[in-house]
Formats: sequence, structure tokens, C-alpha cells
Amino acid sequence: MVMVKQILADKGSDVFTLSLDASGWDAVEALTQSNVGALIVTTSDKVIKGIVSERDIVRVLGQKGKDALDASITELMTAKVQTCTEDASVPELMALMTEGRFRHLPVERDGKLVGVVSIGDIVKHRIAEIEREAEDIRSYITAA
Repeated sequence: MVMVKQILADKGSDVFTLSLDASGWDAVEALTQSNVGALIVTTSDKVIKGIVSERDIVRVLGQKGKDALDASITELMTAKVQTCTEDASVPELMALMTEGRFRHLPVERDGKLVGVVSIGDIVKHRIAEIEREAEDIRSYITAA
């Protein structure tokens, strides 16, 4: 069974973050430059304080207009962040993401951010796992 630790080993543990003093405009710029769907809001020592996604930005624009992006990121982010550890399994992540209706899950170790797993990462690993299983079956059949 694939665990978060394996996903991070394959994809790397680089995470795009924002500091607590960032604005909504800083988030828009960082999302655009990094080409990711979410940013983790952290303290300087990598303690997770929130997450801001493209969906959060669109929601605030729709509700309050572009001037809302002048606000602090703390007013725009989701402060109650679901996280996981490196020991979580792919089925556990799939259940969490489906139930919570989110696409990015920060990974913590000892209360500090060590990576992020996205739904795309999970799909990629699940497809690779299915392809391996299919190849194993083909090999078994041809060997028989």
C-alpha cells in the first residue's frame, strides 16, 4: 500500500507557502507564479496556520469584489486545515479529501509542514499501482 512518505519521496517535499503578513494580492501572485492550486500559510518555523486555494480567491472575489484582495491573507484563508502525516495511506487520503471536498492536504511531522499531497499526486500513484498490478497479471498469465 502506498503511503504519503512514498509520494513525497517521488514528487519532492517542496511546498509553496505564504507568510501570515501576506495579502490576498500576494496570494494571487504566488498562485500564478508557482502554477499550483493552493498555498500553505505558515509561520517562519513552518507551523501551519492556514491554507488558501484558488477556490478561496474566487469565493472572496465573488462575494466582495477585487478590493477584498487588499485584506490580510488571514482573512481569506481557511484557518482550520486538515492535515496528515507521512504514515497515512492513499485510501485514507482519498477518504479525507472526498469527505472534506478539498484537493490539497498538507503533511506534518512534529507539528511542522514537511510537504503537500494533492489529488493529482494520489491519482498519479493510484494509476501507477493499477498499471503494476496489470503487468503482474500479464506476467503471471504468460508464465503459466
